[in-house]
Amino acid sequence: MSIRRAFCVRSKTLDAPAAVAVFSASVRRASTPIGTILLSALVTACHSTAASRPPLIQPGAPGQASRAIAPAQASDQSHVQFTPADVRFMQGMFGHHAQALEMTALVPSRTSREDLKKLALRIEVSQAVEIKVMQRWLQDRGQTVRGPHAMHLHGAALMPGMLTSEQMDALATAKGAAFDRLSLEGMIQHHGGALTMVHDLFATPGAGQEADIFGFASDVDADQRAEIDRMRGMLATH
Repeated sequence: MSIRRAFCVRSKTLDAPAAVAVFSASVRRASTPIGTILLSALVTACHSTAASRPPLIQPGAPGQASRAIAPAQASDQSHVQFTPADVRFMQGMFGHHAQALEMTALVPSRTSREDLKKLALRIEVSQAVEIKVMQRWLQDRGQTVRGPHAMHLHGAALMPGMLTSEQMDALATAKGAAFDRLSLEGMIQHHGGALTMVHDLFATPGAGQEADIFGFASDVDADQRAEIDRMRGMLATH
């Protein structure tokens, strides 16, 4: 390790005057102005290097600005805990995704469009994986994991964007071009509801800050925005 690097490591928690006092013994034997000048130069170099470090940026939630934070804030995540709003989001999104799988299951036997079949497969695979992530997140925190068909129970409230029973019946009985249109329009509506849920999560004070749920909700937002754009393009060529 170089003298400069060793000196900087030792003095990184001290201000410049304190560093000079602590390390003056290392040049006292020299007893020359040159020794003092060299020590002062080392202290200045160390502290100017630390001061010139780029700021740490904490990414904002979707639609929100990022912000600069101190190194201590970046390393201390002990105060970040999940909230009741986080639990409601995960439980609600679980049922939301379950309906998406019901919708994609109808596609192979009701359309001849290969692009729609590929899209449905993509949604099916990604949301099946995300359902497992939500199950594990809730179980790890001792929260209730609702069954995939809980949304069908009498009196159960639909999450934003979810299709009504009438819409699902219409989708199930349609075929060909009519099915293609209803499927794309329905899934765009469905995805839009997921974006609303993410927005509401991050708009709730203190919610969506735990690392796992922040990453999950941000990924849902990004993926479903991209798929909405793709489906709108597919509708335009319908």
